[in-house]
Amino acid sequence: MKVSESVSMVKIPFRIPASGGRYTERSVNSFLIAGKVLCLVDAGVAGTTDALLRMATDAGRDPGEISLLVLSHSHPDHIGGALAIQRATGCLVAAHPAEAAWIEDTSRQARERPIPGFTTLVEGSMKVDRLLGNGDRIGIGDDRYLSIIHTLGHSPGSISLFLDDEGVLITGDAIPVTGEIPVYDDPASSVRSIGKLEELRGVKLLLSSWDTPKTGDGIRQAMANGKETIRSLQAAVVRASEGETDPTMITRKVVADLGLPDAALPVIGRTVEGHIRALKRGEVI
Repeated sequence: MKVSESVSMVKIPFRIPASGGRYTERSVNSFLIAGKVLCLVDAGVAGTTDALLRMATDAGRDPGEISLLVLSHSHPDHIGGALAIQRATGCLVAAHPAEAAWIEDTSRQARERPIPGFTTLVEGSMKVDRLLGNGDRIGIGDDRYLSIIHTLGHSPGSISLFLDDEGVLITGDAIPVTGEIPVYDDPASSVRSIGKLEELRGVKLLLSSWDTPKTGDGIRQAMANGKETIRSLQAAVVRASEGETDPTMITRKVVADLGLPDAALPVIGRTVEGHIRALKRGEVI
């Protein structure tokens, strides 16, 4: 689906196994930016190569023109199909230095951040060819650039990308979506990162990994809602921590408090632990 003059988007559904043979239904968006060269942002999960490459053909381009794959961060639903895309196109892979270790060794990520179904979501490890930091720019031809914004919080090296000539901002998972399972490592950093995005001038289209495209007042509202989601979860963790110190039990109480499905438990635990650490540090979210 074309969402701006130069940007296309595809929504990729996937499942996370839950107890009792059930599944949590999720989806993730990937984006293709068309200039003189093609740049793919995020690679979905394993088995979605055709859907990703189809964005190029639908835009009247050869998928072999994809010369760079930018990974907004290293989580399975963003790097899962990256190895197959790299093999299909010969593209280079770019990411923030803080994400490289988990991209280049996915078995390490599976050990350090275990989630149900990890091995079915990720096709394999790959080398990060280009390291991206805050303020870096990616040229796409004709003096057009993607600017990199380090928006840590969801993960240490999460990045957003801004195509300034069209006002298109791609934020990955930096902005939690109201009603979805909130996933991030560091709540205080997440709020600061959203604040950084709010200060960006000229944003006309907001594209995130979990949400529908936002324009006009919807852009600011999505950012405000993201911060409020984080603060609401912090309040729930405070309530759940009264008389309780076990993170697992606190997580269960938070899930019940917020009315989230039990299937959220394996995913939201790391988020709750991030809030527990923030509370111990006395951070105001």
